[in-house]
Amino acid sequence: MIDRVVTITGPPGSGKSTAGRSLAQRLDLEFRSAGELFRERAQSRGLSLEAFSHLAQADESIDRALDTEMLALAGPGRLLEGRVAGALCRRRGIACHYLVVTARPEVRYARLSARDRVPYADAAATTLAREESERDRYLRYYGIDLDAERADLTVDSSELPPPEVVDRLAGFVLAHSPPERR
Repeated sequence: MIDRVVTITGPPGSGKSTAGRSLAQRLDLEFRSAGELFRERAQSRGLSLEAFSHLAQADESIDRALDTEMLALAGPGRLLEGRVAGALCRRRGIACHYLVVTARPEVRYARLSARDRVPYADAAATTLAREESERDRYLRYYGIDLDAERADLTVDSSELPPPEVVDRLAGFVLAHSPPERR
């Protein structure tokens, strides 16, 4: 077992969820996604992701409850995927591998456009608004500027196929885990 929680973050469309699921499977970790929880909560209220994000912008209890739930899961044997998971773990003194998957904006927007079956311009505009909302919320609620956080490893997925991204992430985690725990 890996000796600490593995966290994976990155901007929307970077491939962090795809990489996180595959990495969790490869390393035999339980996968938990803050984004999936957020989407479930939006759906349970009958709201779009965008509308729920606006609500979260005005009501910090939404993010705080979700982030508290994610932090309660932070421990060996788990991979937490979410925009702020690694930064929150660090601030709470929870040992973690803080991994970031990123990609150039135009690549991310194209991926989101294809995934959500919306025009590229709409995907770009929605993503920029979402990122601004998240940036503002994390700074106001936690004093966290994700752009200033230092990752243990950052992988740019712009030109890499998903298995290569996972190979790099797994290689780092395994190289930084005690040999008797691998």
